[in-house]
Amino acid sequence: MKKRILAALMSALTADALAQTVLPLWPEGVPGARAIGPEQHDSGRVANVSEPTLTLVGPAVDRPNGTAVIVAPGGGYVRQSVDREGVQYATWLSTLGVTTFVLKYRMQEFGHPAPLQDVLRAVRLLRSRAAEFNLDPQRIGVMGSSAGGHLAASAGTLFDHPLGRTGNALDSISARPDFLMLLYPVITMDGPAVHAGSRKALLGASPSAGTVQLLSVERQVTPQTPPTLLIHTQADASVPVENSILFYQALTKAHVPAEMYLFEQGAHGMGMRDGLANASTWPRRAEEWLRSRGLLTPSAVNAAQAK
Repeated sequence: MKKRILAALMSALTADALAQTVLPLWPEGVPGARAIGPEQHDSGRVANVSEPTLTLVGPAVDRPNGTAVIVAPGGGYVRQSVDREGVQYATWLSTLGVTTFVLKYRMQEFGHPAPLQDVLRAVRLLRSRAAEFNLDPQRIGVMGSSAGGHLAASAGTLFDHPLGRTGNALDSISARPDFLMLLYPVITMDGPAVHAGSRKALLGASPSAGTVQLLSVERQVTPQTPPTLLIHTQADASVPVENSILFYQALTKAHVPAEMYLFEQGAHGMGMRDGLANASTWPRRAEEWLRSRGLLTPSAVNAAQAK
């Protein structure tokens, strides 16, 4: 029954249906803007992004809980798998009462720090407009897959870094996510577990040692890094499972609450596919984690609005 309901929701949430809920990230002008040609769209993916946006997918009408998730699709900082790792996740989160915003961020055409600026602006923007969207400003998380997972982890570790600011008044608002959900994330930019394609797209062919260390986000974890859920598979031949392990070890060392599920089956980019043995159950584990942290219980903000 749940699968049928989810399938019906997915069919309804087409790109056309979402077109009226797109928020520009930088209405005052994209920092470092330059002409790179039109966006490219192909089979549910987008590339050549120059105008970052947030696409709103609202919570199920009978169960809004005030929690928000910014979803960063993966694609190696070359493209973004918007349908599989954006809209699909947003539709699932909607059924849990979560308000979701699919992030379209700049990539290889701009390089670091443009993606970091985009994700941190997204957190600041939602926190500044929490009342407008019926959100609890202390329950704004970031979820990302693959390179999107790297971007989410960057938000959770570099939220106060000067490179994430642009001089806008919103810089005064905290960009720290309240929680992270990382699916088969790129984490390190160095060593045997590195995903070379993501590193080159984000940092260029010859990055400095300092930049490599900064964007190897397992090295940037502190006690202020938010609680994190990690999901990865042993069968991932593109982004080695060691990426999640490195981040989990750093979180544990810093005494940051963290939970990690490592499954045997499931290739990279598995999304929410059936037929992958226990790996196909990851949404249940994620729901349990969100529920255990109180993120699916109506917040005080929503409780007050319901009266």
